[in-house]
Amino acid sequence: MTWVLIVVLAVGTVVLKVLGPVVAGGKEPPATLVRVIDLLTPALLTGLVVTSTFASDGALVVDARAAGVLVGLGLLLLRVPLVVALVAAGAAAALLRLFLG
Repeated sequence: MTWVLIVVLAVGTVVLKVLGPVVAGGKEPPATLVRVIDLLTPALLTGLVVTSTFASDGALVVDARAAGVLVGLGLLLLRVPLVVALVAAGAAAALLRLFLG
């Protein structure tokens, strides 16, 4: 279900970005609106990551997923390539689940 939501939001974002100027008659939207639109995608994706990481059956849960996200975030802040950060985050979460049950 989450992946369907991600695809719908991604497609909706692209459609809105394309249709906006077309509907406006070729005029550029105000700079403030462009900045808001540019920030929508990262905000929505961040919300999905946080919800998927810390929520389970409507309750707040801090488990191996949170540790994986922290490892990935730390590596990205250190400018490690995205693929390496993703693999390390997944490995950290998997190892914690393996050893902690």
